[in-house]
Amino acid sequence: WFGFTTCPERHVVLFCLVRLKSFFVLEQFNSNLWYEGLLSQLKGVFNYLGPGFIIAATGVGAGDMMAATVAGSSFGTTILWAVVVGAAFKFVLNEGIARWQLTTQTSILNAWITKIHPTVSYLFLVYLILWSFIVAGALMAACGLAAHSIFPQMSITAWGIIHSLVAVSLIFFGRYALLENIMKAFICLMFLTILTNLFLADLDWSAIAYSFISPKIPAGSVKFILGMIGGVGGSVTLLCYGYWMKEKGWNSMGHLKKSRIDLSIAYLFTGVFGLAIVILASGLSPEKMSGNQIVISLADKIMITTGIYGKWIFLVGFWGAVFSSMLGVWNGVPYIFNEFVTTFKMEDKSNPLNETTSKYYRYFLAFLAFPPMCLLFLDKPVWIIIIYSVAGAFFMPFLAATLLFLNNKMDLIRTSKNSKAINIILICTLILFLYLLWVKLKTA
Repeated sequence: WFGFTTCPERHVVLFCLVRLKSFFVLEQFNSNLWYEGLLSQLKGVFNYLGPGFIIAATGVGAGDMMAATVAGSSFGTTILWAVVVGAAFKFVLNEGIARWQLTTQTSILNAWITKIHPTVSYLFLVYLILWSFIVAGALMAACGLAAHSIFPQMSITAWGIIHSLVAVSLIFFGRYALLENIMKAFICLMFLTILTNLFLADLDWSAIAYSFISPKIPAGSVKFILGMIGGVGGSVTLLCYGYWMKEKGWNSMGHLKKSRIDLSIAYLFTGVFGLAIVILASGLSPEKMSGNQIVISLADKIMITTGIYGKWIFLVGFWGAVFSSMLGVWNGVPYIFNEFVTTFKMEDKSNPLNETTSKYYRYFLAFLAFPPMCLLFLDKPVWIIIIYSVAGAFFMPFLAATLLFLNNKMDLIRTSKNSKAINIILICTLILFLYLLWVKLKTA
């Protein structure tokens, strides 16, 4: 004690202790004020963020959950690196989309149509229609699988159809503000449920840490790595971020900082969520991952360490993840089709981005909600979902290549061109996806 009272830093330490004591004393009298202040600050953060929550809730959906679960059960934590790489790459790609739009006041899709050879646009339209059909069927299957796991009285097919009808009704009659609030609630539900299960589980953290130090591509894992890198954080749905920025009112370069913070938090959420799913599934037997019981198998494994409450917390979080993904796709993807058609037909050039009442928007919304229901009758929900996730990975090298081209042309993007670091990451993204696709095709 004598040594402490005579040391030069004692006044600073004592001052901190007194301030800490004063805080707790005052807290006894101002608990309500402190609580209200905290709520006010949290509300301010939630209001500050917006499109990122939607892109996060949309991006962490059926393909990511299933591909990550099957990958975790088959290859353990050795491919955790793919989740981190996928989330980092998606941030760079999405930031490039946002920067282009805020600088040029046009979407990246408009640039593909007007500044690149028309063949590219037609090929993308074909890809968009095929991808949308597959993804819509996969999301219906995933929602049906999630709901059937909680309420098995109804079939996966029936639950999938019900979710599609509910989603199309919410999008048709709702507005952006309603979608944003729903997505904020879902992303919080997803994050809290999965972290609760991760915290309660008995895990070997040293082995998990080693998997990041020594990344591997185990034999037979390429399609799942493609699914996780191409699925974590979305694929074609990355384009939707531009439309949601417009809905939020982010229209100028002054909003670029907000967008970057928004996306950083979004991909932090998606990365952690993807890691947690792979880790939780790492102890499951691969043979349990081949049928409709995939969700129940993972939930039962979680129940061993967290109890019955942990199981039901996971099932609710899983349902929230896949249904929020459906809502995001049903709302965002019709924007892409609407702008594609109006740009080609030179209709409504003044503001082609925000036309939820457009006939083209509603035609494509109906296309998402109804024709893909036929895929549910194949009774292969898990593999439909994995195919969708892998199909989304083909979009990534195309997006990376076009961002390298467009965001480096000074006459188009002026002072906001790519930095050297971003160009390096985009090149790495392009090389990695092309390599994985080549390996997959070679071994097919």
